[in-house]
Amino acid sequence: MPKQLPPLAFRVRPVRIDDLLGQDEAKAMLRDFARGNLRSVLLWGPPGSGKTSVASIVERLYPDSFFTIHAVTGGVQEIRKVTGRASQSETKPIVFIDEIHRFNRVQQDALLPFVESGAIILVGATTENPSFAITSPLLSRNQVIVLKALSAAVIEDILRRALAEDAFIISLHRTMSDTCLAAVARSADGDARAALNLLELILTNIDKETIELDDLKGLMERPLYHDRSGENHYDLISAFHKSVRAGDVEASIYWLGRMLEAGEDRLFVLRRMIRIASEDVGMADPNALRMAVSAKEAFTFVGSPEGEIALYETAIYLACAPKSNAVYLAEKRVQKLIQTTGSPGVPLYLRNAPTRLMREIGYSEGYIYAHDDPDGALTLDYMPEGLPRTELYRPGVAGVEKRIREILDARRKAKRIGSGAYRKTPKQ
Repeated sequence: MPKQLPPLAFRVRPVRIDDLLGQDEAKAMLRDFARGNLRSVLLWGPPGSGKTSVASIVERLYPDSFFTIHAVTGGVQEIRKVTGRASQSETKPIVFIDEIHRFNRVQQDALLPFVESGAIILVGATTENPSFAITSPLLSRNQVIVLKALSAAVIEDILRRALAEDAFIISLHRTMSDTCLAAVARSADGDARAALNLLELILTNIDKETIELDDLKGLMERPLYHDRSGENHYDLISAFHKSVRAGDVEASIYWLGRMLEAGEDRLFVLRRMIRIASEDVGMADPNALRMAVSAKEAFTFVGSPEGEIALYETAIYLACAPKSNAVYLAEKRVQKLIQTTGSPGVPLYLRNAPTRLMREIGYSEGYIYAHDDPDGALTLDYMPEGLPRTELYRPGVAGVEKRIREILDARRKAKRIGSGAYRKTPKQ
């Protein structure tokens, strides 16, 4: 392979609008640009979905007005240098900023006046959700164009086009079987750039006229795309949490596996499982929380990869466990009650009285020790004085909470009739 030859993904990059495959929304935007209907846009999509290809087509449409700034190396000075040409040119500069999410707030604010006034046409590209990565003022002045991960069928078409059109690839006089090509397309996981790079690697390293699937051993292993601080990170954990909540075991362990295979932080997943045990299982199965905490202990003791089976075991347990969000709702009701009633004082009979002075002014006076007098203890009001009695915890009917409901109902009934029979202890 010639040393100065750019990568295959660069050499076969789309030149015309119709060459862009699998991104209908982006093609519609490009057709508007071709008609002169220019506007600032943000191209949002995963790696290899075609964001840079869209920008290169815009550059071919307007070669004299197109400027590129790389967010990794560019700064405010470079922005001002490019935007400064806006006042000196009859045509609006089209400014392409790759990885615009890497610009900090100051850099994005420096762009805002030029975008707002229409002095420049901004074309930004990002793999991050613009809702979080772009400041609200700048985001509101751009149209977001969503580019989706490409299907295996579309990537296969892109690979076939590269085999048929790239001069260097043709000069190798090698080809691939349909099965082999389909496998390469699938392994790219929606990333056309990765697929093209893999295609070039295969063709330049395997000396066979027709390459078969068995020839690819060791070349097709590729980590799944996963940004541990971006939207994909939160989307996967959300899918996992909701699958467990719904009791779908297969979906639960699938999304768990997706996260683990992509390199997600195992402790992040375990923390979420501990949360699920409290929020979605709760008192319907109190053992769920013990299970989740034990999984954390097991994993930290054993480590990867052997310890990961504890995560699968716990995910299955949580998905199969009876569900109740009564504890979660109780937390919300308590928070709301405190916000609306403030901080009323603790009744004197519930206060601790470790000193003589505190006893003299009435601390702890009238308190009834429940173990000695269960009936009498029921007569006390354990909430602050004047605070209306509110049913904060309302147990469900699943699992252990069915028994808890019976206990609470018995206590309320006993309190009403002045009898503590629900928990009487034998008299000595």
